[in-house]
Amino acid sequence: MALKPHLARAYRASRYRVAGFDLTIGRRSGALDGLLAGLGAREAVLITAWNPASRRMPPNWNSKMMAALRHRLGTTPALPAQGAGRTWSEDHLLVVGDRRRLAKLARLFGQAAMVGLKRGQGVRLLPLV
Repeated sequence: MALKPHLARAYRASRYRVAGFDLTIGRRSGALDGLLAGLGAREAVLITAWNPASRRMPPNWNSKMMAALRHRLGTTPALPAQGAGRTWSEDHLLVVGDRRRLAKLARLFGQAAMVGLKRGQGVRLLPLV
């Protein structure tokens, strides 16, 4: 099953912010390349536990789910990040690690997609459904 077209459009129209700079699906970022190099990583993902299945949940619930996601990540380094569209915003984490393991974790938290980050390449939408 593919990501629903309206959700894919929403992800692509969103702005993602990490370490003081913005990221956009389809665009390369020199600032991201520098951040990943500084972390000793070639790639990472933006992952969230907010609003599973794209259903808005109360802020306290979302905060508890993000705490559970951080707990599941254990000692894996993660940087705070944000995703925002015209009418919504969510907390995210930039996580360096095996994309397959992180995809399983995102699915566990009900997510439809992650944002893929790779040095020297454009930011990518990674559907999980």
